[in-house]
Amino acid sequence: MNFVASCAAGLVLVGFGFFVSLGGPGLILVGIIDQSLIPVPGGIDALTIVLAAGHASTWPVYAALATLGTLLGAALTYELSRKGGKETLEKKLPRRQIKKIESKFSQHGFSAIFIPCLLPPPLPAVPFLVGAGALQYPRRKFLIATASGRGIRYLIIAWLGHHFGDPILGFFKRYEVDIIIAFAVLIVGASAGGYLLRKWQKHKEAEEDRRAGGEQPRQKKAS
Repeated sequence: MNFVASCAAGLVLVGFGFFVSLGGPGLILVGIIDQSLIPVPGGIDALTIVLAAGHASTWPVYAALATLGTLLGAALTYELSRKGGKETLEKKLPRRQIKKIESKFSQHGFSAIFIPCLLPPPLPAVPFLVGAGALQYPRRKFLIATASGRGIRYLIIAWLGHHFGDPILGFFKRYEVDIIIAFAVLIVGASAGGYLLRKWQKHKEAEEDRRAGGEQPRQKKAS
């Protein structure tokens, strides 16, 4: 492992180790960050598994704390998006994705939030959280859908950590550096890829708008 890789591994290990050392409060903090500030795909899932595996008798507590953290982060995203209205969607997401989100909410409503909150990565939940706020989806239904989806998800994840605790901890200790580096690369790659894809789609839409705007004066002159 070269010097740069060693430094990167050290930083990631320190970061993950820090949140593990915090225990339950670390789950809440990561949940808030993941659902509002900086998406960390799979981060809270991994943290929940490790903590539940290391504390077999209290694994339901970690499921509840993971749910609470993600619910707080989702509520923050919802309130900010609700305040910004549909302009928030238009700034953050390409039109095609906005139409997809609007269609999901008009057809399914509750399940448009519940399913993304229930399923693990790579299905992103944040765009639907933003959409719920921007489209003025009822706050009470939003909180129930988010809490129920996340609650079921983290109960399953924490139970897996509890049930397979010794093998999970043994495997993690054996390949700790490799696992965390791969996980960090996955997170950075997914975040960067999603950001670049959205930027490209927004740029493409802007080009299409410019072309459409240039064609209208020509049509008027021809008429």
